[in-house]
Amino acid sequence: MQSETKLTIGLLESYKNVRNQTQHLCDPLEIEDFVVQPVTDVSPLKWHLGHTTWFFETFVLVPNVRGYRLFHPKYPYLFNSYYISAGERWTRANRGQLTRPTVKEVFEYRAYVNEHMEQFLQGELSQEVADVVILGLNHEQQHQELFLYDIKRILGDNPLYPPYIETPKSVKKVEKKSDWLNVDEGIYEVGFEGEAFHFDNEKGRHKVFVHEYQIASGLVTCGEYLEFIKDGGYENHLLWLSEAWDWVNENKISAPRYWEQQDGGEWWHYTLSGFERVNENDPLCHVSYYEADAFAKWKGLRLPTEQEWEIACKMYSPNVLAEANFVEEDHFRPIQTSDFDFFGNVWEWTSSPYVAYPYYSPPEGALGEYNGKFMVNQMVLRGGSFGTPRNHIRATYRNFFHPHLRWMFSGIRLAKHI
Repeated sequence: MQSETKLTIGLLESYKNVRNQTQHLCDPLEIEDFVVQPVTDVSPLKWHLGHTTWFFETFVLVPNVRGYRLFHPKYPYLFNSYYISAGERWTRANRGQLTRPTVKEVFEYRAYVNEHMEQFLQGELSQEVADVVILGLNHEQQHQELFLYDIKRILGDNPLYPPYIETPKSVKKVEKKSDWLNVDEGIYEVGFEGEAFHFDNEKGRHKVFVHEYQIASGLVTCGEYLEFIKDGGYENHLLWLSEAWDWVNENKISAPRYWEQQDGGEWWHYTLSGFERVNENDPLCHVSYYEADAFAKWKGLRLPTEQEWEIACKMYSPNVLAEANFVEEDHFRPIQTSDFDFFGNVWEWTSSPYVAYPYYSPPEGALGEYNGKFMVNQMVLRGGSFGTPRNHIRATYRNFFHPHLRWMFSGIRLAKHI
């Protein structure tokens, strides 16, 4: 049991670190910020706090701690998200209707579960239980990023443009040359391999054939996208997929999310530091797949497939570099780096639909609902963002969203055939 005891010690430290990071993200907020739900895609911040706590209570404490008492008998109903196997749940669209439990009570819930989890993690765990704890930690890290998406949506639509952080960290200027990275034609392997943590949708390592291609050495910048806007990109139906063109017109889309043009002149945008002029050198953020695809066509280029992205990442940026922009840096925005930016800054749209890899098989039970049930009508993004924890990302990580969404930290990297 010695190895299991060592594993438990590491898990206890990891548990505290992840839960403390969530608290760190809460620290700049006012009590009123925790209760708002402007649209269905956004959850009240207090719901994120309750849901990530519910995960540990439901999947770790209840089945493994004899005599454990729920903090509140109705909380499983309120804080379950989409796990049908775990019981009934309050509807997503109505999460903002609940003034109770209060924010104070939700933090008390977290403290209660933390106390029991920390006590539990001081004992010996089977590998099976440890794996569920590790999944729960990665689950909370995903919600930390969603937490930032949602608070930006909540604050960014407020006409006062209140900042999440008052004073942004200084960023050094970087001279960055745009270039193309070449990948030879051949057969490559994609998908996760090894013993470290990974989500089930990364499994099914398999061979793929790719023709020779090139992928951009950096991300599309705000300045490059401004040229698309100035050239009438949002008015040219030839650039847009049919469904995308309907989306543009029905929603009167004319710029990335949070962008506004002041009196027909300069472009400004809401950032987590408040309302600012658009910096043309910064990586573009908050575009949908529809916009990414139209921009690529305007450039006479294309988006990479997720396989092409992964192959190029492993070839040119196999390790996460120290200067990569993740949530621990507390920039809370995309910044200029001298890196290829395969990791961090913004999630990168690919042209690949979110489907199962060969040999994919979801786990049994409620945890099998984590990824597999969403493999329809969504597109894959790769690489992480400034809201992603550094130890959460890897080259095989597959994020996914519906093609019209853009409140998340999403951007563009281009590719082309040779």
